[in-house]
Amino acid sequence: MTARSDSPSAALYRGMDQPTLERQYNARASVPSFDVEYAATVRDSAQVQVRCTDRVSCVYDERSGEMLDLYRTGLGSPVFLWIHGGYWRAGSRHDNAFAAGGLVAQGISVAVMDYTLAPTASIGEIVRQVRTAVQWLVRAEVTRGLHTERIHVGGSSAGGHLVGMLLADGWTQDFGLPDDVIGVALALSGLYDLTPLQHVQVNGWMRFTPEEIAAQSPERWIPARSHAHLLTAVGGHETDEFRRQTADYAARWRQAGHAGQTVPMPEYNHFDIARTLVEPDGTLVRAVRDAILSPPARN
Repeated sequence: MTARSDSPSAALYRGMDQPTLERQYNARASVPSFDVEYAATVRDSAQVQVRCTDRVSCVYDERSGEMLDLYRTGLGSPVFLWIHGGYWRAGSRHDNAFAAGGLVAQGISVAVMDYTLAPTASIGEIVRQVRTAVQWLVRAEVTRGLHTERIHVGGSSAGGHLVGMLLADGWTQDFGLPDDVIGVALALSGLYDLTPLQHVQVNGWMRFTPEEIAAQSPERWIPARSHAHLLTAVGGHETDEFRRQTADYAARWRQAGHAGQTVPMPEYNHFDIARTLVEPDGTLVRAVRDAILSPPARN
């Protein structure tokens, strides 16, 4: 673990001391209604699992044995991969099934994945698994007949970070994939610069090294060319740092000349913003659907 300053009032990142950083990056503490929010997430996920009957559970990564649930909507449908948050140490495909609800109703097949949680897995291993899930969706027998030339992706919080690592430069060739394999990318309340996390409680289970921070911070790996369409959103009731991280990453993406759009979600917090994906006519579902149906000009 990176050592903290002996003085809790010392500026560690962007002029903020350790207690301030702790408040800014403690997502759960920023939402007094967290227990209610989580209960609603579990309820909505259970309902989606019952309602969406064409669901198959598959191992996508033989090395780790990790699985995903694929909710299919019919031949020719696009495929969207949902990556859960939980600061890389919590969450599962079961309590994130809500993410399939609205998109399946719009005719989009959705895969909701597990990954090995920290501290069992390092950040690099988690990123490898997420990239393997994309590779599996392109090649798997159960996706035959679906439109897998592009895989659309989305995630919230730590999942938003992992979306950023799917947009990062230089990984697709190692997985035998074309560089334009990612289509629409929905990044919610993500963590795109890992630097401040070495100073807060998250580092207790992540134990970031300087090399990992450099290699796994999406804002440092924005490609010179990209065919992806980035949709970013952050709740208006989130902390200043979560809002800044999203704004900075979206700005850097657009400055590189890539297609990007910010979806305003002013009435939402760090947790209920993602759950709106259960709504077939919700703001985020419509944004994803429209971006898939109307791909931008390529850069």
